[in-house]
Amino acid sequence: MFFLTYLRRELRRRMRQAVFIALGLAIGIGLVITVMGASSGVKAAQAKVLRALYGIGTDVTVTTKPKPPPARPTTGGQNAAGPGPGGGHATVCLNGKCYTSGTIDTLAGGDQGTLSAATAGQIARLHDVSAAAGGLLLTDNRIVLPTSSSSPLQPPTSVSVDGTDISHPHLGPLSNGKLTNGRAFTAADANADVVDANYATANKLKVGSTVTLAKTKFTVIGIVTQPQASSPPEVYIPLARAQALATDPGTGHSMRGKVNTVYVTAASDADIGAVQQEIEHLLPQATVTSSSDLASEITGSAASAAKLAGALGKWLAVLVLIAAFAVASLLTMAAVARRVPEFGTLKALGWRSSRIVSQVLGESVSTGIIGGLAGVGLGFAGVAIIDKVAPKLSATVPSSGGGLQTQVAGGGSGSVAAGPTGAAASHAATIAVPMSASVTVGAIILAVLLAVAGGLLAGSFGGWRAARLRPAAALARVA
Repeated sequence: MFFLTYLRRELRRRMRQAVFIALGLAIGIGLVITVMGASSGVKAAQAKVLRALYGIGTDVTVTTKPKPPPARPTTGGQNAAGPGPGGGHATVCLNGKCYTSGTIDTLAGGDQGTLSAATAGQIARLHDVSAAAGGLLLTDNRIVLPTSSSSPLQPPTSVSVDGTDISHPHLGPLSNGKLTNGRAFTAADANADVVDANYATANKLKVGSTVTLAKTKFTVIGIVTQPQASSPPEVYIPLARAQALATDPGTGHSMRGKVNTVYVTAASDADIGAVQQEIEHLLPQATVTSSSDLASEITGSAASAAKLAGALGKWLAVLVLIAAFAVASLLTMAAVARRVPEFGTLKALGWRSSRIVSQVLGESVSTGIIGGLAGVGLGFAGVAIIDKVAPKLSATVPSSGGGLQTQVAGGGSGSVAAGPTGAAASHAATIAVPMSASVTVGAIILAVLLAVAGGLLAGSFGGWRAARLRPAAALARVA
């Protein structure tokens, strides 16, 4: 009881010094919390981009390089279009087949090679894998040929399509969508589709409307919204139906029993590296990409901010914290020097050195806790300021399309070059990502620990100096 009474009296008597020490610690701790909050906000922004690419819950994706298309002895190349013989109707050749009239509507794979659908099952049985599902990222290419030689040949249109495994709704791009109208897939759905809200708005689609893919009608059963991402698929159809309708542009064969992407969930975050190694051992020719690999490919202000918060911000916080601890220690030692007569008198009255040291430590820790609480308040204020003034971050994400290369010439029947984009047509999409800094429970706990540590450090130096005092020397300084 005397300990607390004496401690309270000394803190009141040296209020200015206590406030100064607490303020120094508060600034250091507040800066640490602010940097941690900003860093968590940047990481959350990056996580939004990564989830938007392959869906929530996907830790690893497995793809493979496409096989080179076979050479075909056609005068227009593998895929070509132009006026027919004698300047008649336009002729379009796709995958070795030539068309002079009607509508060409093909569903083809994009820039990725194919894997056996059984690959997903093999990956799912690996030791550190929680779940795996195959998918087909496709493009529906549509060309309407003119009915007469005088009609112009219109450029082709394309729709991005995702063949999704409806037995694993929590894996793949569709898992990231929020259903705004209609319903999700069921096992009974075959010729049904779910469309992206932007695509539905642009084409005036609603639940019950029909979408034609590869000359097959699909009924819209649901409309989803996706978070802002590089290029979410416009239409989602069941994987089995996509496999039956799609054509591999590299071989011209059907994609039955094939997938071009496998989405994998690890048993835990710590197992992602092990999962990568297991899959690479199982499929040496495959490309295994983790979320950290994708993060390294993201550029723009989001990546720059992450590096800044992770490197410069942390070092700045550490340096300020060291300075705050040093100032607190020096001030505490100076205070002990001014209290030499007091401590000498206490020793003469029978106080042991350990009791004096504990008294100094108690005062320092109390000051540190007060500084820690003030630092938490400053940290919340700093995070709030960042939320108010921080602009949206930009993230440039490499993506690839699977549409058609088009080149239209005016006049007459016109001409158009048509073919899969191929790997060379990959592009980068820049998106805006809002950053929302936040103070976590871990940051608050760290602030309390730092406050106690700062108080203990300052008290240790002061207590060490107080313990070395000799009563006779101390009393000699009493006026």
